[in-house]
Amino acid sequence: MRTIDLSTTAWRKSSYSNQDGGECVEISDAHATAVPVRDSKTPHSPALVIPNDSWSAFITAVKSGKLSG
Repeated sequence: MRTIDLSTTAWRKSSYSNQDGGECVEISDAHATAVPVRDSKTPHSPALVIPNDSWSAFITAVKSGKLSG
């Protein structure tokens, strides 16, 4: 398994996050092969690092409504 250095990563918060700091997900677009994902309430905790193809499939499923509860 390859390690990605996230120490200088620029994060962006989900557009669905609210201003009160609740339920926030942050991602980074700065890596060529994977998408790091973290909880903004615990930024020093480990991030999930998801391969680009898996992230794309997830986003496609969310947008199409296939993952709605």
